[in-house]
Amino acid sequence: MNLVRFMNNRVPSNKRYQPTDYEHAANCATHALWVIPSLLGSSVLHFLSEDQWERVSAWLYGAGLTSLFLISTLFHMYNHVLYLSRSVEHCFHMCDRMVIYFFIAASYAPWLNLRELGPWTCHMRFSPLFHSLSLPFSLSLLVSRYKLMELICYTVMGVFPALVILSMPDREGLCELLVGGACYCLGMVFFKSDGLVPFAHAIWHLFVAMGAGVHYYAIYRYLYTPAANQMKTSR
Repeated sequence: MNLVRFMNNRVPSNKRYQPTDYEHAANCATHALWVIPSLLGSSVLHFLSEDQWERVSAWLYGAGLTSLFLISTLFHMYNHVLYLSRSVEHCFHMCDRMVIYFFIAASYAPWLNLRELGPWTCHMRFSPLFHSLSLPFSLSLLVSRYKLMELICYTVMGVFPALVILSMPDREGLCELLVGGACYCLGMVFFKSDGLVPFAHAIWHLFVAMGAGVHYYAIYRYLYTPAANQMKTSR
């Protein structure tokens, strides 16, 4: 099978991979499909909220979830359809990378805000959001040159809040969090496989969508359904 139409050659670590037209289209579609479901899912959480903290958490989570798919779609569409200049493309690229940090922090926001934490971690409730805002700006130049550092930063941002969540007396939803995290970790294999596996970046997008879907289910079921709210009230 001739893969030239579906995958370009591998590039050196200090250069950007240029997807084929088919890969570009797949990169756009695999995240564009989830923009509207993210908006609808975020709205559901907002309408199920019963107090201010639940509404704030729903807004933060929804903003992170929707912006991840929306900005990724705009970045890939710009590269594929509307490319005008290198400087504008670089701006889109940096926004696409930075929103990942915000999405990671936003994914943890409902758990850190709405669940009781252990005594040694309660003061770390807002630390993921702080790091999501400060880390990208301090590392943006570094990760654009050293791609391995970029991957390490994503991993650290994803694992650090998980250590806080492990202190929760109520462990309901932990299994789903682990499954979603496993989806992200498996997807990272394809995140760095451009030029080795056809449609590698699009496959990474699908793993991200699966991980986000599992995490959304856990948030909806264990933090926002009537049964979950009744359990929190009875404590």
